[in-house]
Amino acid sequence: MFLAFGLAFEVPIAVILLVRMGVLTVAQLREYRGYFVVAAAIGTALVTPPDAGSMLMLLGVVIALYEVGILAAQMVVKHTKAPDEAGTGATHS
Repeated sequence: MFLAFGLAFEVPIAVILLVRMGVLTVAQLREYRGYFVVAAAIGTALVTPPDAGSMLMLLGVVIALYEVGILAAQMVVKHTKAPDEAGTGATHS
């Protein structure tokens, strides 16, 4: 259980890295939210003891961290965009 909860807290980092590397976009992450919830439910059912309380607790944490990851990825993309070529004032001959 400790390992499962520890890995759950890596979800936002994985989401940010996927967006930063260009594998996924923030819009795609929002679009795939339902698929993620189903996959997370299956994963949490496999790693938790056979009681619904543990599974739901871990599932809630994983889903919340996925949403935090989407928000953080959106901020990272917004703050790390390269400035516009036209807006730099550089002239090319």
